[in-house]
Amino acid sequence: MELRTVGASGLRVSRLGLGTLSWGRGTDGDEAAAQLAAFADAGGTLVDTSPAYGEGVAQRILAELVDDVVPRHDLVISSSAGISGFGGFSQVDCSRRALLGQLEGTLRELGTDYLDLWQVATWDQRTPVEEVAQTLDYAVTSGKVRYAGVRGYLGWQLATAAGSCRQTQLVATQAEYSLLARGVEEELIPAASHHGVGLFAAVPLAGGVLTGKYRGGTPADSRGADDAHAQDIRSYLTDSAVRVVDAVATAADGLGTSPLAVALAWIRDRPTVASAIVGARDLAQLTGVLVAEELELPPAISAALDDVSA
Repeated sequence: MELRTVGASGLRVSRLGLGTLSWGRGTDGDEAAAQLAAFADAGGTLVDTSPAYGEGVAQRILAELVDDVVPRHDLVISSSAGISGFGGFSQVDCSRRALLGQLEGTLRELGTDYLDLWQVATWDQRTPVEEVAQTLDYAVTSGKVRYAGVRGYLGWQLATAAGSCRQTQLVATQAEYSLLARGVEEELIPAASHHGVGLFAAVPLAGGVLTGKYRGGTPADSRGADDAHAQDIRSYLTDSAVRVVDAVATAADGLGTSPLAVALAWIRDRPTVASAIVGARDLAQLTGVLVAEELELPPAISAALDDVSA
């Protein structure tokens, strides 16, 4: 798998990242181990986790696999802080106390001395941006974090935070980006490009909608049939989305590949995108993603998808 530098930094990550959001919820430890092994065997390095995923379960599963399944030095582990939750309720707190508390907890949980990338998970209106920036500066200069970034920021928020850091540089921002979610192109991507920040594209397959699995209805074993995720999936199933998914399927037929491969290749190669973060329920899903990652879209098809999804 090709490695890319993240923004204007020297950090190198695989252009496809392994998301762990489902670990501990729909994916057990054995399945997670199989995924991590297959991902590393394919040349993948970037693993995305968070203490908020599964209320900490995803991170604990990863901790059991690091070194036993894949050596720590072969992975680029990205985690975050600023959001905590229990019983389905999320709480935002990006104060220095909360951020550093979660960082120490993550390092202890993972059994590592450092994180390759540490991201503030959301904008916190109650915490001064200067305090957040100083906390990121400390995390990097102390050696507990190699690189710093943010998640879920708007363009002006990213620019403000980047200008507030004094001793370190924001190298990455993570946001939803796909053929069905292109809003980040208006402000976030221009701001990221200006400040030398790379983009990690989250939810690049729009919850599986771009794979075409919902064209004939809602499969019984899909996220759309799960009450916890049904509303999220329905938000993608608009008339305009149907046209985009049909275009993706047509392109896939012409190339002799899958809609998943086409949608993933399109987002993976967008300007500023350093990596596309993809989660999988099981090894079979991940195997399809890894095979699809090898596709290079012809420029004409990429341009046609640009137009239909604009």
